[in-house]
Amino acid sequence: MSSATLEQDADALKNATITVRVIKSFPYRTCKNLVIRGLDLTTVTVGEFKARAENDVRTLSGWKPYQNVQFDAMKLYTKAHGTKTQNLIINLDRPDWMFVDDSKTLAEVGCEHETEVSFFNRAAYDEYLADPVNKWD
Repeated sequence: MSSATLEQDADALKNATITVRVIKSFPYRTCKNLVIRGLDLTTVTVGEFKARAENDVRTLSGWKPYQNVQFDAMKLYTKAHGTKTQNLIINLDRPDWMFVDDSKTLAEVGCEHETEVSFFNRAAYDEYLADPVNKWD
């Protein structure tokens, strides 16, 4: 790898864009994207990122239908240019992509520039995982 490529990779980690797939309902596939730009993935922790996404949902216009959901979990959905799951709102195939340690940085949990992350209620996710039936097709 050339030094220019390494510098570009480092810059992408320090000024990244992450799309957060805010999930209201798994069976009805209700979700809305929240795009967060200018993130330093090497310093922002999972806990800080969750708090930022939660705050944006609570304060930005257009998010009123999502304000009655208790968002408490995140999971990596896909990375840029990576393969996507067949499920339209969350990756059910990779339990190891769940963000379980709020003290880790986004880079440590596998986030890169243009990564997509799902943000949801963990109890609703576990219920859907046990019986993944879609009620709206």
